[in-house]
Amino acid sequence: MHKNKVLFINHIKEHATIYLFMVILFLTGIVFGAILVNSMNFIQKQDLFFYLERFFKQLEDHHEADYLEIFKNSFLYHTKYLLLLFILGLSVIGLPLVWILIFIKGLVVGFSVGFIVNQLGMDGLLLAALSIAPQNFLIIPIYLIAGSLSMIFSLTLLSKLFTKRMAQPVLQPLGKYVTLFSILIAIACIAAFLETFVANEAMQWVVRTFY
Repeated sequence: MHKNKVLFINHIKEHATIYLFMVILFLTGIVFGAILVNSMNFIQKQDLFFYLERFFKQLEDHHEADYLEIFKNSFLYHTKYLLLLFILGLSVIGLPLVWILIFIKGLVVGFSVGFIVNQLGMDGLLLAALSIAPQNFLIIPIYLIAGSLSMIFSLTLLSKLFTKRMAQPVLQPLGKYVTLFSILIAIACIAAFLETFVANEAMQWVVRTFY
């Protein structure tokens, strides 16, 4: 346990810049998402809010949610996203796409929360806090770690390529890479569980109470 703790601390110290870069990239995406909401005109907001109201109506009409289907869709979505980051990390040319995916994730979160709060005020803030925040408190760090690991592994391959050390074995770092992503996917399962049984129930309660 002590050895693993030391390895973890050394890893964070060595790659702190990369983790910080991913956090800044994600936060930049959130800011752009919020700006995007404010740049929309009245008609665009009304059109989008129309679909949101239809979604609320569907929630009210369907009292029995298909939890298995919600869980499956959520887990598959997170798994596909993580696998895409994993695959991009295996190729040096995929590194810019990793940055784009992390930025887009922040953009989606910023836009979703920004639009709901913009249209519904304090009720929207409550809705976002109860239906968006629970799973994102877990899944956002997972994506940031996954993006960082992908970038670290990609830069490792790039370093070997430029220093002509590709002959050195890459199985050990590759094994660690696969193991860490497997752990992240397992944790994503918990995030899908939260989204299904906590966020979904909270969202239904808010919609039926205030709308």
